[in-house]
Amino acid sequence: MRMLRTIALAGGALLALTTSGWAQGTYPNQMVRIVVPFSAGSVTDGLARILTDKLAEIWKQQVIVENRPGLPGTTAVAKGQADGYTLMLTSNGHTIANVINKNILFDPVKDFAGVTKVASVPMVAVVPPDLPVKTMADFIALAKETPGKLNFSSAGIASTTYLSAELLKQAAQIDIVHVPYKGTPEATTAVIRGDAQLYFTPIPLAQELTAGNKVRAIAINSNQRSPQMPDVPAVKETVPPYDYDSWFAVLAPAATPREIVNKVSRDIAKALAMPDVIEKLKAQGAVPSPTTPEALDAQVKREAELYAKVLRDAGVGAN
Repeated sequence: MRMLRTIALAGGALLALTTSGWAQGTYPNQMVRIVVPFSAGSVTDGLARILTDKLAEIWKQQVIVENRPGLPGTTAVAKGQADGYTLMLTSNGHTIANVINKNILFDPVKDFAGVTKVASVPMVAVVPPDLPVKTMADFIALAKETPGKLNFSSAGIASTTYLSAELLKQAAQIDIVHVPYKGTPEATTAVIRGDAQLYFTPIPLAQELTAGNKVRAIAINSNQRSPQMPDVPAVKETVPPYDYDSWFAVLAPAATPREIVNKVSRDIAKALAMPDVIEKLKAQGAVPSPTTPEALDAQVKREAELYAKVLRDAGVGAN
């Protein structure tokens, strides 16, 4: 009996060493999927496709993007095999999934391991060109003069377009009304037509719309001005309490071996430092912002708590 126990213990130790060595030395040895819980053509999808091209070069393996919009895609990753061959690239709206939908089958914090942030995508606050405001201070003043009369459009609750504006609403203490749309095109059209008086959009689209005089840019939600639109002030310059990072990140199922998580994190950071990747991200208005897995885990946990309070204060709850 003692001999059998010794053999079992030795076998277990050998298996642990083999698994660790496999994780560090041979991963990946087959195709890797990066699930995007958004449709093709979205900002998240664009970032994923830039990343997969480079990871395929680094790993000498096929890396594909799998678009699975909405909660089903995220659920599939949370409940999928934690072997490193299924990853997810998502937005920071992931942190509040359980606040806006009580029926989800995953915990956005506990069921995922952070791998790394990929990029932050500053969003520009735009207004209709005929709205009598030229600055964020003007917009806030108008909102206070006409409480409940101004609308802001978004691509839906949990989107960066919604959180950007809701945080502004609360930080500036103004009464503006949220009007959600099916997606980015509809929310953008709403502000062009004047159906909505405020919308947060990525820099490239903001540049295109302002050049055509379809909207006016009044602020940017990053902590400082963007070199791409240096004349547009940061929201913080007018509303100091405002603080928002519209980030996109790679997550893995929670039980994914740490060696694999760390390797993927390092390799993504390597890809994000490549000049051609930086240029491609810039074209999407994105700023590379890799982190350690531990830093991302901490940020997800912190923001899950913070944005849950933001939504409660906004009267938004699980349905």
